[in-house]
Amino acid sequence: MRQYIVDAFTDKIFGGNPAAVCIFDKFPADDLMQKIAMENNLSETAFIVKDGEKFKLRWFTPAVEVDFCGHATLGAAYVILNLIEPNLKFAEFETLRGKLIVTKNENLLEMDFPAYEVKKVPVTAEMSEAIGAEVLEAYLSRDLLLVVDSAETVEKLQPNLEKLAKLDGLTQAVTAAGKDFDCVSRVFAPKVQVPEDPVTGSTHCLIAPYWAEKLGKKKLKARQASKRGGILYCEILGERVKISGQAALFAVSELKI
Repeated sequence: MRQYIVDAFTDKIFGGNPAAVCIFDKFPADDLMQKIAMENNLSETAFIVKDGEKFKLRWFTPAVEVDFCGHATLGAAYVILNLIEPNLKFAEFETLRGKLIVTKNENLLEMDFPAYEVKKVPVTAEMSEAIGAEVLEAYLSRDLLLVVDSAETVEKLQPNLEKLAKLDGLTQAVTAAGKDFDCVSRVFAPKVQVPEDPVTGSTHCLIAPYWAEKLGKKKLKARQASKRGGILYCEILGERVKISGQAALFAVSELKI
């Protein structure tokens, strides 16, 4: 079976967030998909099966299957729309989170996702201790969003991953207003054996609505300030979020299974 490695939310390799994309005629056993993801040791491995005009899509971290992943969806769409069926203008995925559509939009791939509900929660001492900086505000949905005072604080964070893993949320995102960008963030996911996720599309379904309300604008340009870094273009449309980005193909291989 063929596997692709795609760097998502970047226009060149060695940037953005790498995702493995595996194409199958039918899904293999869950245990095998988990082993493939563990072997790849990337934040997520995407598994795709064509189903008529649509595609079934599942995502696995090295530790568990997850119900939603933005960068691996972008990687999957890149493979389909550029390498597998380049005549298509959009790809429709059936996932654990329902239908997801990714559309070609000039040099970007535009993903249409459900927005996360932004629910404010009390700031605790444990939050500040875990990230090593003062937390000003906190919000919880699938992920935990922690707001700090500046982009410089976000970029210099050296969090305690053991303490982060004890906080609420599947991932823990730290964000602040940006200078050249509307907002900056970093995302950590020690609960699923991903110390820091380079660029996280799904968590921007929480980050983008927060900053859209805070800044009074519907379109945002966001930067995830990991070592690899990445750029996300976000648009708030009611209960949906459009997240767009570029992608670059790094490798193609055959799985010997």
